[in-house]
Amino acid sequence: MTADRLCREKGLRFTRLRRRVLELVWTSHKPVGAYDILQQLNSEGRKAAPPTVYRALEFLIEAGLVHRLDSLNAFVGCADPSNSHTGQFLICRACRSVAELDDHDISDTVQRTAANLGFTAVHQMLEIQGLCEVCRKA
Repeated sequence: MTADRLCREKGLRFTRLRRRVLELVWTSHKPVGAYDILQQLNSEGRKAAPPTVYRALEFLIEAGLVHRLDSLNAFVGCADPSNSHTGQFLICRACRSVAELDDHDISDTVQRTAANLGFTAVHQMLEIQGLCEVCRKA
């Protein structure tokens, strides 16, 4: 598993709980909220509290395995955790499907424009809401 290797290479402790939270994010195939993860863990007989889930999600974000979508207050698996990158996300307002882009031109434009304004961008995440092809045709 890539997550095991990445955590090992970064010297991070990839616990069973963190692994399970990552699996739940990935198996949803759509953005998933922390309380949905909590509910699933509790239904599996794990005694988990909200802070535990949020700590696991923060670990996964820091490890580059998961992205947080602020507009949805939800989490998605990273499409390419092996390469550090900025995220651009196309989010369908109807079905909540998400497509992750990794467009260097967009990232460079944001960095350049920010620098021209005297701003230092530390973290870059772009969320674009609209309709996916399937929902647009419906």
